[in-house]
Amino acid sequence: MNITVYLGANEGNDPLLKEAVRELGTWIGSSGNTLIYGGSKNGLMGEVAESVLDAGGRAIGVEPQIFIDQGFEYDRLTELIVTKDMTERKTKMIELGDAFIAFPGGTGTLEEIAEVMSKVSLKWLSAPCILYNLNGYYDSLKELLLHMQEKGLSSKERQEGIYFAKNLEEIKGIIQHENKR
Repeated sequence: MNITVYLGANEGNDPLLKEAVRELGTWIGSSGNTLIYGGSKNGLMGEVAESVLDAGGRAIGVEPQIFIDQGFEYDRLTELIVTKDMTERKTKMIELGDAFIAFPGGTGTLEEIAEVMSKVSLKWLSAPCILYNLNGYYDSLKELLLHMQEKGLSSKERQEGIYFAKNLEEIKGIIQHENKR
């Protein structure tokens, strides 16, 4: 299975982020799954790729040419797919993914997972969309989705397939459950 992970090229200031992303990457690599991610060697992106590869897994990076020109690509990748821009990158990462995880990240992570959430809610994409809610990182987004339902702008049915997981065990459970469907 290809697991697309969205996350930042920064490390953040919480040491738990690095620990949790390495745990996620180790699981992806050791369980025979393939990582699809943004292709960077920097920050949490580099950590997830390195941990997947160190665990014997495959890591496929999808990186726009502008970031290649700036030297951000990770040179140990199993495969690097170069795109012309961020829009093409998002499309390719969705095309390759069988499950999608948003690790805590910045505005880029939010933008990328929002597109996946939209496609899942429209039933244009039938894959789990998991927000890794590490230490409540995505609590505000969870509240916003509930608020959308309360205001009649979305529904529980529309949000089926969008999950919040507080740890790796919950992520594994969601993916296993979705694979049985």
